[in-house]
Amino acid sequence: MKISRKEALMKNTTHTETFLVWPAGVPGGISQGRTEQETIFPPLHIPTPTRLIRNVVEPTLQAYLPDPSRANGTAVVVCPGGCFSFLSIEVEGEEVARWLNERGVAAFVLKYRLAPTPERDEDFMAQFMHIVHDVAGMQAQAPVGISDGQQALKLVRQRASEWGVDPERIGVLGFSAGGAIALAAATQYTAESRPAFAAPIYGPVWQELKVPQDAPPLFIALADDDPSIADGNMPLYNAWKASGHPVELHIYAKGGHGFGMTKQGLPSDRWIEQFADWLVSQGFLE
Repeated sequence: MKISRKEALMKNTTHTETFLVWPAGVPGGISQGRTEQETIFPPLHIPTPTRLIRNVVEPTLQAYLPDPSRANGTAVVVCPGGCFSFLSIEVEGEEVARWLNERGVAAFVLKYRLAPTPERDEDFMAQFMHIVHDVAGMQAQAPVGISDGQQALKLVRQRASEWGVDPERIGVLGFSAGGAIALAAATQYTAESRPAFAAPIYGPVWQELKVPQDAPPLFIALADDDPSIADGNMPLYNAWKASGHPVELHIYAKGGHGFGMTKQGLPSDRWIEQFADWLVSQGFLE
């Protein structure tokens, strides 16, 4: 099902506001011939069908604001995963945002630019296994998503007063491909885009590990039965620890890849509660 640009930007009862990440225009212009669309994906690694967003050409942020009586000034830019070709918008986006809202945290779900996929759902499904194993394709698309993530942090900081957000308490949380965006945000930033904290969740570690002198606190979570991800995150933890910056690592015995907010009756189910505990320990959740 396609959605128009107008629908993508309109206010509604769930999202406080949806706004453009690049209000002055997307760098390089908007790719023509594609329209953002939604696909209902059948159960694979999660037990129920889920909504995916595809063919994003104009990145947006969906703002979820907590009840003012609960708001604590902390905000999180949430980056769903999807191989830089789609977005797992429910279990790695909207559900995360609502959970954070209940704890007084403002959340901003990022739809970053994606590699093109076939318009017809049937054709997309036929290519799915190729997409999820095409590491070279993901790495080629990653810089665009990373740029959108950096700009999203900058924009939330610029507009922080509108949402009752403390500009010094804006962090980033990302899953899988979104985890790569979160990690890049934690290592490649300006004063305007630096996150106060970062949390890559089962994110790939493709970049050379250079920890900045003023690197933000880092929270890492993944499952041991997701070996390609686990192998890269141990050096990430060690590099952060060696630099003297706060870091916490959770490797769950089971959970697989892409668990997000899905409850599977596995150790990974509690990652977000442990993330909240970590935010408390770092002074971002009261």
